[in-house]
Amino acid sequence: MKTNIFGKTAQGKDVTEYVIENKNGMAIHLLDFGAILHRIYIPDKDGSKKDVALTCPNMEVYAINDTYLGSTIAPNANRIGKAKLKIDNVEYSMEVNDGENNLHTAFDTGMNKRLWKAEAFDDSVKFSATLSDGEYGLPGDRELSVTYTLTDDNEIKIDYSGTSNKNTIINMTNHTYFNLKGHGNGDILDHELWLNAKTFTMPDDGGIPTGEIASVEGTPLDFTKMKPIRRDNDITNPIMALVNGYDHNYCIDDWTGKIKKVAEVKEPDSLVVMEVYSDLPGIQFYSGNYVKDTAGKDGKVYQKNYGLCLETQYYPDHINHKEFPQAVFGPDREYKTTTIYKFIF
Repeated sequence: MKTNIFGKTAQGKDVTEYVIENKNGMAIHLLDFGAILHRIYIPDKDGSKKDVALTCPNMEVYAINDTYLGSTIAPNANRIGKAKLKIDNVEYSMEVNDGENNLHTAFDTGMNKRLWKAEAFDDSVKFSATLSDGEYGLPGDRELSVTYTLTDDNEIKIDYSGTSNKNTIINMTNHTYFNLKGHGNGDILDHELWLNAKTFTMPDDGGIPTGEIASVEGTPLDFTKMKPIRRDNDITNPIMALVNGYDHNYCIDDWTGKIKKVAEVKEPDSLVVMEVYSDLPGIQFYSGNYVKDTAGKDGKVYQKNYGLCLETQYYPDHINHKEFPQAVFGPDREYKTTTIYKFIF
């Protein structure tokens, strides 16, 4: 474990960078600002190392970060229709920041733009935060944490936990954009993807589920067999046009709440593979459709489709669809979940 000062917040507070390296030469860099996964170094076939995470170059850009590069999203990931919900028959209103809807809880004041308390260990860092009752429009005094661990099996293990003294939504995720060729090295459309999902939540044109659980069969969304992302990336297709490409929540097959493999990505030139494991019912595959002229690390500029996200989660707008698995947690139900990104190189 190594630490250094990455920069300062707009309020003049130090932002600390934590560096963990395993015995295989893989390394991750973490920031206490936003509990961000800032760098993922893996050995390249030529003996050098490449960073496969798209993130911001400095604090000035992280203060904007309008595409959530590398961020921990909390307390609620993805969308809430019309930014309204009911818990225990009480109606709550959240920030309207995505058309008429709520996306990722908050934009300018979100947890991805706040300092978290950090505890560093040999191979992990635990980031913690406290939210007061009513903060972000949601009930409950909440204690949230996310712990990143780098294992010698080349796994980035992310453990999330949360408690609340009132029933509330807790549905956290990681919003890293991956490019297994290395960040800024072109698009990810030739990456091959497999998803352990035969169905998805049909979205409307705002990305809000209609309530229909639809089959991927015969649609561009079918990744039940590994295929290049480019093959069916047709944004004129009606299902794709709704969200300008791939930005859909997939329903994990035979979900039981146990950790299992839910996705695999392969970069054919380097043969680098990333496997994703989760105990959650959904995974959002997003192909970076709205990234444009975004300043990245090391002088890179990111464009559309330069990275892909695989966001493990409860379904978007689940709270307004009682037939969906519910991410309501409180005094009688603690939030605890794990996601693993495993690299094979």
